[in-house]
Amino acid sequence: MSKKKQEASEQTEKVAEEVKEEKEVEKEPTELEKAQRAQAQEHDQYLRLAAEYDNFRKRSQREKDAIYRDAVADTAKKFLPVYDNLQRALKNETADEAFKKGVEMTMTELTKIMEGVGIKPFGAAGEPFDPEKHNAVMHVDDESLGENTVAEVFQTGFTLGDKVIRFAMVKVAN
Repeated sequence: MSKKKQEASEQTEKVAEEVKEEKEVEKEPTELEKAQRAQAQEHDQYLRLAAEYDNFRKRSQREKDAIYRDAVADTAKKFLPVYDNLQRALKNETADEAFKKGVEMTMTELTKIMEGVGIKPFGAAGEPFDPEKHNAVMHVDDESLGENTVAEVFQTGFTLGDKVIRFAMVKVAN
């Protein structure tokens, strides 16, 4: 029996060594697995780089758009006194029809150019008062007008998209 025990013990040790060798073989990755892992890492880096570039491109485009809007708004601010003077000239009576026609044509052309770059006037009598757009310089009690209604406009306001370039200077009723 001791011989059988010894043979059984040797066989057990042999099987244990084989199992151990198989585990060691399983622990060490093959060349294919190493290459697949490296390829997966490279692909991940590529995707991250592509996403980073896309974000950079979008951010740059937003910055360019903002710079353009700011440049248009700044330029428009410089032309608003001309608009105001033409508006005052149109309100005054004159005997010279050619002069009046010339002022009207100039005002029409200036308005068309401003609309072409996206600048829109606002602030008319009868509109509801909006403190985000209007600058109330006077207040009047008038029962014929509703609550917080623009009664008179002293200076027209302008917007470029959602941005207010100049607030409308108004008289508010009630």
